[in-house]
Amino acid sequence: MNNSISLNIFRSSLLLFFILLLGNLTQAQVQHQDPNGGIKKYNAAMQLINYAYVDTINESRLVEKAIVETLKELDPHSVYISKKDVQKANEPLEGNFDGIGVQFEILKDTITVVHSIPGGPSDRLGIVSGDKIVKINSEVVVGKKITTQFVLDHLRGKRGTKVNVSIFRKGKKDLIEFTITRDKIPINSIDAAYMIKPGIGYINLNKFAQTSVQEFTDAVTLLNSKGMKSMILDLRNNSGGYMGTAIELSDEFLKPGKLIVYTQGRTSPREDFYSSAKGLFETGKLVVMINENSASASEIVSGAIQDWDRGIIVGRRSFGKGLVQRPFQLPDSSVIRLTTARYYNPSGKCIQKSYAEGVDKYYEDFSNRMKHGELIHPDSVKFPDSLKFYTANKRVVYGGGGIMPDVFIPWDSTPVSDYYLDLRRKNIINTYVGDYVDKNRKMLKTNYPEFSTYEKSFQADDALMVDFFSYAEKEGVKKDEKGYAASEKLIKSQLKGLIAQKLWDMTELYTIINQYDEEVLKAIEVVEDDGLYQKLKIDR
Repeated sequence: MNNSISLNIFRSSLLLFFILLLGNLTQAQVQHQDPNGGIKKYNAAMQLINYAYVDTINESRLVEKAIVETLKELDPHSVYISKKDVQKANEPLEGNFDGIGVQFEILKDTITVVHSIPGGPSDRLGIVSGDKIVKINSEVVVGKKITTQFVLDHLRGKRGTKVNVSIFRKGKKDLIEFTITRDKIPINSIDAAYMIKPGIGYINLNKFAQTSVQEFTDAVTLLNSKGMKSMILDLRNNSGGYMGTAIELSDEFLKPGKLIVYTQGRTSPREDFYSSAKGLFETGKLVVMINENSASASEIVSGAIQDWDRGIIVGRRSFGKGLVQRPFQLPDSSVIRLTTARYYNPSGKCIQKSYAEGVDKYYEDFSNRMKHGELIHPDSVKFPDSLKFYTANKRVVYGGGGIMPDVFIPWDSTPVSDYYLDLRRKNIINTYVGDYVDKNRKMLKTNYPEFSTYEKSFQADDALMVDFFSYAEKEGVKKDEKGYAASEKLIKSQLKGLIAQKLWDMTELYTIINQYDEEVLKAIEVVEDDGLYQKLKIDR
């Protein structure tokens, strides 16, 4: 008993010593401003927890949480990526992954092939849009609560490995068995590239990845062969990617020796990046489309084009991310993407919006813009004179909150009725198109062997719409006459476009839906307005 009391007294004394030590360390930090004081304090706290806490702790998990919370205090874009998530985080920007080469949707608990990537393993075996994967390596995967992650975990794998799939195809009595050898699958960053009007090329870029510049080169070469003289570059909803890719892409539009962007931080000296050799599209009318979701690398490109008066920026004020992240690997192979510098457009403006009120407020900026009417009225955006800068031809531009377009396009919410939102929420347009193409693929291919024929002749006619309404009602969305009247063009264009995508590819989808996209139609108007180019002193 006495030994037990003595042992407890010893433990209490040792704990008191640690507490006093922690207090002394803290006092020393204040007195001497020890640059490592915070680290010492954290280490001392962890020692106390390890020694005295009532339960066994998971130290690794506590450290990860501490890192995550610390980074939140710095800025919204410094992030921690665990070891297991590093590859997943890098994959969209690396431009490829190992897998079977299909785009898929989960429709009614069934894995449905939307598209086989041309030249990929599934395409080579003859797997087509509409095929339903019902077994993977003999495991039945229909009727379960299948998630996207489940599909990725089962169909992706190292190049050269095999996976067996059983596919149900409309019109076939028995399941079709395939053994697919996984291979490198490209992730395209260009969704569409086509001649939107004679002489005007349209390119939609969804991210700035490792392969983006080569994809862009291929797209411009193709469009040049079709007579492109002017270009619309659509960066709407492009959230960014590699800064180096943004610099290379900007170089394609600017004459040699032009400053594209520069970076600078507390421990990162100023670094300038200039255009180099002759680019692919240094002359010719250029329109760049942006909106509130265009960020980071998109703002480097649009900012450089605007500041050098190389093209006209149309749309709405961009997101406002002007911070540069650099990856640092930790001892366990996890990664911190730490903000090390800000980037500045050629005029000297930094477009980073404020994050002084914290991460939550930072990402509420979009809803605040809606409340203030900014998405509809450009005059609601107020910039102080301290953020005023000038383009090469002395036009006024502003920093401190995204790229402000030269031509504002208000957001039109009129077609987005509650009826349409209900259809989208239940994924009814997609699932209907999948079923429709399954049932009518042979007829569609016979009647429309070429996309050009389909584009001119196919209509979402009364018979198709009656079928669609019936399908939607069975899925729980009853037709609302007023809502449908408001959204009719939008619904019909998406039906026609998605059918085209399942029969051909993404470019065909954009070719259809852009015919009804008021923002794209405005961009075409801008391209064709010679007087506007003269008024804004835009090089062409």
